[in-house]
Amino acid sequence: MSTKLREPKPSTTEDGNAHRKLPTGRRYVGSMETAAYIAQDFADSFSIGKYQNRFIWDVVGIDFNITGVVTLFTGAWDIINDTFISAMVDRTRTRWGKFRPFLLWMKMPLTLFGMLYWFMPIFFPNTSTTYLPKLIFYFAFSVINETAGTFISISQTGLLSTITPNPEERVRLIANAKLFSRFLGEQIPEWVMGIFIDLINTNTVKWKLQNLFIGMGAATSILSALMTVWFYTVSKERVMQSVEKPSIKEGFKAIFNNKPLLIITLSEFLAGFAIGQGRSDYYIDVLGSASLQTIVGIPAYPILNLSYTWVAPLRRRFTSKTLWVFEDLWTDMCWLVVFILGSFNKNFMKRSVMIPTMAVEEVFEMMVYGVRHTIPDELRNEAMDYCEWKNGYRVEAMTGVAKGLVNKLQAVVMNSFKNFVLAKVGYIQGATIGTQSDKAKWWLFALGTGIPVITGCLGVIPKLFYPIDNKMRDEMYADLTERRSAVVKKMDEIAAEIEV
Repeated sequence: MSTKLREPKPSTTEDGNAHRKLPTGRRYVGSMETAAYIAQDFADSFSIGKYQNRFIWDVVGIDFNITGVVTLFTGAWDIINDTFISAMVDRTRTRWGKFRPFLLWMKMPLTLFGMLYWFMPIFFPNTSTTYLPKLIFYFAFSVINETAGTFISISQTGLLSTITPNPEERVRLIANAKLFSRFLGEQIPEWVMGIFIDLINTNTVKWKLQNLFIGMGAATSILSALMTVWFYTVSKERVMQSVEKPSIKEGFKAIFNNKPLLIITLSEFLAGFAIGQGRSDYYIDVLGSASLQTIVGIPAYPILNLSYTWVAPLRRRFTSKTLWVFEDLWTDMCWLVVFILGSFNKNFMKRSVMIPTMAVEEVFEMMVYGVRHTIPDELRNEAMDYCEWKNGYRVEAMTGVAKGLVNKLQAVVMNSFKNFVLAKVGYIQGATIGTQSDKAKWWLFALGTGIPVITGCLGVIPKLFYPIDNKMRDEMYADLTERRSAVVKKMDEIAAEIEV
């Protein structure tokens, strides 16, 4: 990609402001930074998180009910610390930027500390699911790791929203990062884990499951951290912050008068009532193979990659709101069809029925995959710019935390509830593959297909009221471009006076 900066071209909006320049023609992010941006996105998914439940349940050995209680406590602490951490980040002003200091100095220490998670089976070998020292360690680790992780997540979200003032370049970066992350193999750890879990469960290889988790967990953590730190090192914050640090009162004001953010938050809140469980448990405990989840996705893989090339032309033809709503409805309908077919005549337990059904579903769902993984990210960035447009200052951390606060409070309850659901439906921890009751198997299937759709369907309604259409967006970015240019000019004048 060329690093040459091109002058923005005049953009004619519906209100006739043809003379006003939007920053849609200029590229700010060069080749090196683009590559690092893609590496950072790749690193975010380069993990074995899909099998985290199997690690805690079958390897570490912690009771369902206890993990639910730990989730409640750590979630409550997460909500409390978000407020003061976000205020600290928003008031940060350094020569390295607003967000990068937290990312550069905390990522590697946090990664090294996080390695302790994967070594729990060595620290507490052959202990019961209620062994107190193990539970204390798990609880303390969760609280400390969550606190440090809050600094990382808040700062990274802010950095990604300020890397370029050009919204079109931002969308292009998001789409390219998602596409190349898939192409480069971000799912390889999950594929490898699925294959070896099957080989170990069938005694084809004589490895211990805990050694597989320790090796893969540690390796993916280190590699991901190195790629992420590279991005933090070469990236720049190009959207200028106000010189004066916003007060806590101004931060809260920016939350409540940001209608796009409130709409996004309400949508995610209503969708958050979805009761579900990852489909990896269904593939393992019902269909009998973790690798099947990878196999059914093979026919859809080309469609997945092509879906990112459709994002730009679709955005020119339709509003972001329209694409946001359509993707939600399309994906939900795909999984409802699978749920209905699988529930009929106990098809959910038949490989001959479910493998082709799931494969066809993947093909149709992947048609909108690019939209699903690009548009919501850009809408969140757009809401941050709306805050600057309306208030004259940016509070990425506070507004981001406000959006997540309600969702996290809800998630604390819902995640704990999901653990309790598994216990109530008769799921047995550590049971031999294929030996769960038919009732438990149906619930694993339903919690991975239809129930999340039904219980979270209200999330689509607020999307219909998202306020920023093409006309408002053009006006907003035209105003922001003029304001930012005026600030830069003023700062240049002050610098010149100081030199004299």
